[in-house]
Amino acid sequence: MSESQPLRQPLVCRGIRGATTADADTAEAILSATRELLIELIKRNGVRQEDVASIFFTTTPDLTAEYPALAARQLGWHETALICSQELNVPTGLRRCIRVLIHWNTTRSLHEIQHVYLREAVHLRPDRSIELPEAIQQIKLSDREEV
Repeated sequence: MSESQPLRQPLVCRGIRGATTADADTAEAILSATRELLIELIKRNGVRQEDVASIFFTTTPDLTAEYPALAARQLGWHETALICSQELNVPTGLRRCIRVLIHWNTTRSLHEIQHVYLREAVHLRPDRSIELPEAIQQIKLSDREEV
């Protein structure tokens, strides 16, 4: 290899993790939350559909109105292998939670992968939560004051 050519990182399959919560057990709430999560994961990591090996979705047992994988189909991911499953019903677990694991072929290192946790799922991994815009934070703070 000549000195003018940079070293290329090997192509490997990495996992991108993410989670969010649905506002209710309705198809609209599940699909909206899942689309929001997928769009953020794609944007933050520069994911291209052709580089995705598969996506694994899970929901907590209290979400049964729709398959979250349908949200990926709605985003145009028709050829990607998708599967859904149900999480364990842990008594102390987060309710109405949707989790995703994207198996992604990339040259990025583990430290370059950006995992995304939105809505109430920020409590699962506070070290990986996304800062909400100030206006949304103010709404959430005012909601807490009413309780």
